[in-house]
Amino acid sequence: MGKALDGVRVLDFTHVQSGPSATQILAWLGADVVKVEAPTGDITRKQLRDLPDADSLYFTMLNCNKRSITLNMKSERGKELFTQMIGKFDIMVENFGPGAVDRMGFPWEKLQELNPRLIYASIKGFGEGPYTHYKAYEVVAQAMGGSMSTTGFEDGPPLATGAQIGDSGTGMHAVAGILAALYQREQTGRGQRVTVAMQHAVLNLARVKLRDQQRLAHGPLKEYPNKEFGDTVPRSGNASGGGQPGWAVRCAPGGPNDYVYVIVQPVGWEPITQLIGRTDLTEDPEWATPEARLNKLDKMFQMIEEWSINHSKYDVLAMLNKHNIPCGPILSTKEIIEDESLRANEMVVDVPHPQRGTFTTVGMPIKLSDSPAEVERSPLLGEHNKDIYVQELGVAEEELTELSANGVI
Repeated sequence: MGKALDGVRVLDFTHVQSGPSATQILAWLGADVVKVEAPTGDITRKQLRDLPDADSLYFTMLNCNKRSITLNMKSERGKELFTQMIGKFDIMVENFGPGAVDRMGFPWEKLQELNPRLIYASIKGFGEGPYTHYKAYEVVAQAMGGSMSTTGFEDGPPLATGAQIGDSGTGMHAVAGILAALYQREQTGRGQRVTVAMQHAVLNLARVKLRDQQRLAHGPLKEYPNKEFGDTVPRSGNASGGGQPGWAVRCAPGGPNDYVYVIVQPVGWEPITQLIGRTDLTEDPEWATPEARLNKLDKMFQMIEEWSINHSKYDVLAMLNKHNIPCGPILSTKEIIEDESLRANEMVVDVPHPQRGTFTTVGMPIKLSDSPAEVERSPLLGEHNKDIYVQELGVAEEELTELSANGVI
């Protein structure tokens, strides 16, 4: 059985992370993704290199399963080759600065004229307005999308999250829009624009904080451990801020990641009191109900921590799960990359590469029963020039050599 997106072709004009994360998902779903790079290559091929003269992990981990061609879109011949190519593709994705593709001579109206069925997806930092032409990076998007102001501890500065919600988070939003447009094309026969802004994607992921901003109008947020509230949602450390209070409690031997995140549900209170040796609190009216515990969540988790600090995080995990208490150990990046269950689920995979040898990367997070993803290596720069230019566009091999020598490809 074929892949979900067999026959779908993607012209990938993306670079760095937000765009490549989106097109890599499409490639894993079975689309033929052709990455178009300047003759010098995607900048991330050389960024954060750990091996000389080899594509960086930054590049290889975001560009698996793609083909690569080089093309100078500033040259007239380059524009001619692009014009020939665009009609052969279903989707074009780019994350240049605002207006960059227009300045190359290919605004949406021109692209639609060249290929009425084209789905043209753009990832930008911001929507239309005063920020449109501002540069956006991962943490800038977190800062302006509501994440940083609500992340961290009450007496500390705003913090960025280690999850790339601005870049890869936006990429996943773009995938949703692209697939929706692809489905609608089946009904209409027409392509359309898909636009996703990084600030908007972060805001979507931070929506519960916007929920709580509105709840503030009716008084303090009782589910938060903060003692005082102003007119904005505060930073609240590791508190969930939801209906079920949670916190990260320390475990033995006390290393930087020796913690377990514990959620205390109403049904979990009795077994927790038994585990921590405080059965006197099981039915104590000052502790027995969620409402009674709300104003002393810090004391509750302190008592749990006085128990957990005597056990390893994996022992705490086992003991809590025995009583069906939601929890999770804080896994370090080293533990993640060595986790056997993640490897068994093909979420941590090893991939051979002609320059690097074998590297480890993240696998496909979306599992389809009839279209399992197979993670293949990222392409070398311009590795598929001959396939596209000679075999598909009919460029003579002699001209291909000239195009390379003249900086067109």
